[in-house]
Amino acid sequence: MAIGSGQLEVINQPNPQPFMTTRQYTFLNSIVAAMAGFLFGFDTVVISGANLPIKQLWNLSPWFHGFFIMSMALWGTVIGALFGGAPTEKLGRKKVLFWIGVLYTVSAIGSAVAPDPYSFSFFRFIGGLGVGVSSVVAPTYIAEISTTSIRGRLVAMYQFNVVFGILIAFLSNYFLIGVGGSNDWRWMLGVEAIPAIIYTIMVLRIPESPRWLISRKNDLVSARKILADLGEPNPEAEVNIILEANKHTAESDTISSFFSRRLMKPILLAFFIAFFNQLSGINFILYYAPEILERAGLATQESLFNSIAIGGINLVFTFVGLYLIDRTGRKNLLLFGAIGYIVSLSMVAYAFYASSGAIFLMSFLLMFIAAHAVGQGAVIWVFIAEIFPNKSRALGQSFGASVHWVFAALITLLMPVFLDGKEGILKDTPWMIFAFFAAMMTLELIWILTSFPETKGVSLEDIQKKLGIK
Repeated sequence: MAIGSGQLEVINQPNPQPFMTTRQYTFLNSIVAAMAGFLFGFDTVVISGANLPIKQLWNLSPWFHGFFIMSMALWGTVIGALFGGAPTEKLGRKKVLFWIGVLYTVSAIGSAVAPDPYSFSFFRFIGGLGVGVSSVVAPTYIAEISTTSIRGRLVAMYQFNVVFGILIAFLSNYFLIGVGGSNDWRWMLGVEAIPAIIYTIMVLRIPESPRWLISRKNDLVSARKILADLGEPNPEAEVNIILEANKHTAESDTISSFFSRRLMKPILLAFFIAFFNQLSGINFILYYAPEILERAGLATQESLFNSIAIGGINLVFTFVGLYLIDRTGRKNLLLFGAIGYIVSLSMVAYAFYASSGAIFLMSFLLMFIAAHAVGQGAVIWVFIAEIFPNKSRALGQSFGASVHWVFAALITLLMPVFLDGKEGILKDTPWMIFAFFAAMMTLELIWILTSFPETKGVSLEDIQKKLGIK
């Protein structure tokens, strides 16, 4: 198997059917692609354990620390999300998934050995590129190899792996305390290279997306074989359905053709679900969990341990969302999550306002995490991967992911300015931040009730018709 100019060759690999069922084969390929999400979660949150040691080591100003240390990976993520759609369309889903693993590996090793904040920021930026591109290509790939009845669960495995990576990052940070003395944080960051290398090797064995082979390469023979391997009962008929849908969909290879009236509905849907995802404050809480808990009165090691509880609740309730997404639908999960957001964020704001104590605060932080995991966390990547037509899916995923990461980067950049040092604007009134997030989630609830379409149980090609895309 070799890396070609357009795709990784798959047609000559052994038929998987003698060793597993078609459903198991689809699940296995989805798991491998979803491992990009594990690295995404690990990479973005592992910095929480290095936050305070780096601040003390290099004695950085709040602006410098916020931009170069805490948010630099997110700016790489923004770039990766913005430009990840084009190579995903031109080179294929599989080849891009492979190079994501390379980026993660380089970032992990480079960040661990960085001698100064500038080189550290560079390698964090490289990892961010991997995160950004993975949020484009992995959900796209999984959606395109899945059958309609299990598409939600399989794509949601990407988010499940994201939060699993978050939990493992919190655990890794906690258990690596004391391993390297003042260089504990280097071990925390460098250990990511192990799963990154494993993922890079495993992705070589997955097949290319059959929808990409049909839509971009017109390789119907390979597409039919892969569809059969993935459990499609009538590959020939499915190929014809995809060809028919493509025939009635204009090309979207350029930004100008993508941002057109015909795609305005999915574009607005992708924008708002990504916008509200970050205006919940999820990345702020995950990135600054130890610091938030310290402000509530917990010691450093206790705050890191309680961060593990946050990661554990995130994982458990993401699994609940994964179980329910093809049963109750996307909209019901978002409604449940929005109500949970509003209650929990309001109570966290009250906890800071009234100095109610760490246990009270921790209880509602965990409620917030549960609401996010079941709602937005389970739905966002599934929904964005579903609502764009085949020829626009990677660019649509790129757009939605870009909106998500731009707001994530802005929030992560600004928080040290609001909270740190004598000049911190809200250093004595952090409750106002959580009250703002609660207000934004009230707006999200209104949007869900008035504008969100259900996509449960609808094929990708039929979703295109349902949204009136021609």
